Formats: sequence, structure tokens, C-alpha cells
Amino acid sequence: MPFARFMGTTTGRAVRVLAGVVLIVVGLAAGGTAGWIVAAVGLVPLTAGLANLCLFAPLFHTPFRGPTDAA
Repeated sequence: MPFARFMGTTTGRAVRVLAGVVLIVVGLAAGGTAGWIVAAVGLVPLTAGLANLCLFAPLFHTPFRGPTDAA
């Protein structure tokens, strides 16, 4: 599946981190209980991206961890 392969790439990892940051910023800007919940949910893709994990990978029968980018 193209989506799962994309999420396993370095670009997909960056997208997960960016999505997490956006959710956190939007949640904190919104304020209130719902805003805090959105911010907390934003920690999931942020952490997954930073740890190079794709939480949906098992659903698509792809590796849980993305490739390591050795320079």
C-alpha cells in the first residue's frame, strides 16, 4: 500500500512530527478541555515520528520501525 510505504520513509516521519506539532499548537491555542485533549493527542504522532515508529504499520503488514538513515 503506497500510504504505508510513504509513512515508513524519512519524509513520512517528518510529516508525523509536523502533524504532532500542529495538533499541539492548535490544541493549546484553542484552550479549554477540548484543546488540552487535542494537544495530548498531538503527542502521539510527535513521539512516534521522533522515535521512528509507525503505529499503523501492523495494520498494513509493514515494519513497525522505519529504516534507519545512516549518514
